[in-house]
Amino acid sequence: MKTVEDFNFKNKRALIRVDFNVPLNDNNEVTDTSRIDAAKPTIIKILEDGGSCVLMSHLGRPKGKQEEFSLKHIVNTIEDIMGVETKFANVSVGKEAQKLADHLQPGEILLLENLRFQDEETSGDKDFAKQLSKLGDIYVNDAFGTAHRAHASTTVVAQFFPDNKCFGYLLAKEIESIQKVMEDGEKPVLAVLGGAKVSSKITVIENILDKVDHLIIGGGMTFTFIKAQGGKIGDSICEDDKMDLALDILEQAEAKGVKVHLPVDVIAADAFANDANTQVCDVRQIPDGWQGLDAGPDSIRIFDNVVNQCKTILWNGPLGVFEMENFAKGTVELGDSIAKATKNGAFSLVGGGDSVAAVKQFGFEDKVSYVSTGGGAMLESLEGKTLPGIAAILK
Repeated sequence: MKTVEDFNFKNKRALIRVDFNVPLNDNNEVTDTSRIDAAKPTIIKILEDGGSCVLMSHLGRPKGKQEEFSLKHIVNTIEDIMGVETKFANVSVGKEAQKLADHLQPGEILLLENLRFQDEETSGDKDFAKQLSKLGDIYVNDAFGTAHRAHASTTVVAQFFPDNKCFGYLLAKEIESIQKVMEDGEKPVLAVLGGAKVSSKITVIENILDKVDHLIIGGGMTFTFIKAQGGKIGDSICEDDKMDLALDILEQAEAKGVKVHLPVDVIAADAFANDANTQVCDVRQIPDGWQGLDAGPDSIRIFDNVVNQCKTILWNGPLGVFEMENFAKGTVELGDSIAKATKNGAFSLVGGGDSVAAVKQFGFEDKVSYVSTGGGAMLESLEGKTLPGIAAILK
């Protein structure tokens, strides 16, 4: 696996696919700089070698050229984080972009306009990719969040750099972290899967059953499993058409020697609201008119015990509706358990939009081993799929 460490960028222009798809407020100010911060080590390495950087990214899902999705809004933030003046091209390809790239001096940065202003980006157009390729000498992919997309800038462009392409530090770390869980993890290996629906995690569960020793299932998808086993779940969320599948997953797990841990109790509410009336219920005896919105105290204790037995931990999805303060305890306590296990030597990987949001909200970012930057890409990796953005570099 070639990374930026394998290249000296002196007097070279690096064409870097970054993921600067960052949130902006009504004043077009960046409200979360995490993705820009994550790309900094790669960019600084290239600049310190004596190279220059041409950055390409998308922002949002624009329909044609929409001013609110222009990457010009993030130039000042990039300059603040990198400590380097950043030039901006009003286009992503063409004479203006080429001229700015050609005049770039060692130690300088050029940011291209939003790639998705061009339909050719998402369609994976080869001519568009070829135009992009002329902007740099070495292609660096450091955008894990888009590595599952076969777009012009993430995949197709790599073919124009047969010997001069590599991973940035961020993408390399993502690959290593997933590999550590899925292939090289010290046993016992635990996966914690939460979230609302079994259907969104089916292929993940089926793929990881051969890799893990323990599987904690939490969040809304708990109730599909409980109802399938004959439990009473009240008004809790449930995918009735997935109950047979849930039973099949439990059978597969048993056959493979994987211990599945479901909640034994829940915090039930009489409405989907933070100020609803609540009670602790046996997960199999939730009254009609009530719904489970968080893991209960006995479940939290059991999960803590499981987590702290394990040496490799994957966390994908919350245990409850953590966005509401009164139903956040299960997720917070799980975070505490994983932080404690990590401190004691376990490797912990957190991935998937909601669990990453929870980790950030409750201050666990520096207490786990690694927090993945790509939701969809992370899921597809866990499903065992080869991501086109990664495959294109390895070819």
